[in-house]
Amino acid sequence: MWKYFLVASVSSAVVGNSFGQIKKQFSVEDREQVEKIELKLSTKTGNCFIRPSQNSDLLNIYSNQDLKDYGHAFHNEVLGNTAIVSLSLEQEGKRGVSQKISYQVFGGDERSSDKFWKVYLTENKPYRLALDYGLGNANIDLSGLSIQQLKIKTGSADVNVFYGSGVENKIKMDTFFVKVDMGSLTAKQLNLARSSVVMADVGFGNMLLDLSDKPNNSNHVKGSVGAGNLIVLLPSTDTPVMVKINNSWLCSLDLCKSLKRISENTFVNDAYKEGAKNTLTFDLDVSLGKIVFRDKSE
Repeated sequence: MWKYFLVASVSSAVVGNSFGQIKKQFSVEDREQVEKIELKLSTKTGNCFIRPSQNSDLLNIYSNQDLKDYGHAFHNEVLGNTAIVSLSLEQEGKRGVSQKISYQVFGGDERSSDKFWKVYLTENKPYRLALDYGLGNANIDLSGLSIQQLKIKTGSADVNVFYGSGVENKIKMDTFFVKVDMGSLTAKQLNLARSSVVMADVGFGNMLLDLSDKPNNSNHVKGSVGAGNLIVLLPSTDTPVMVKINNSWLCSLDLCKSLKRISENTFVNDAYKEGAKNTLTFDLDVSLGKIVFRDKSE
């Protein structure tokens, strides 16, 4: 049976300094008929960590809070061979949402929250992940996982996506989608995602896409920038690159020296030839914001 653990049902806990006890909050067991998982995770505030696990459980979440200290909505079911899991977490506090957004934008003297959730995903089965962050911080380590599709949205949170142990995605990913409203997002080692399509949407915030390692296959990056900033790190100049930018006179472009204009709004490097294998292609739109390209030689 699928398990939904309350704090009272957890027999073991780890004591951690000023954070108090770290306790298991939610757990979803594997079932024989399950071949893939669709996981939707939303956190309104606080700090969230996602890590791979060799445990067979499809989901394990630990926290240094008690279940009664935060709001949550949890649901899981099996449809055919797919486990569908959704979890919304909201750290409760004295400040309202408008105060939290104001603090995030304009700053203040209040300490950032020490409350956190640690989320562990099994390495044994593929996921389609939809992650939505409001305020706070998120660190997402995808090393050695099997991610079919990844969607990340951040309101005013600061999000880091990376492959900590350097182990690539075990399967090909169809879409790596990231969206920033007023927060920031850094995606490192994107070549390890093995995604044929990367989609990036920047509103007023900041995004960095690290493509500085040579891609294993052709990558297509599609993006739009409103009033924010998009920084792209390119691999060495022997990787073919083509960049198309639909820009306005109100925007700012800062391109690396290796990119040469071949036609209006189209740039390529010396390694690019039509039909070249493992070409890194960009289709970007920008209105008020800024797009920056940097390569390893700079």
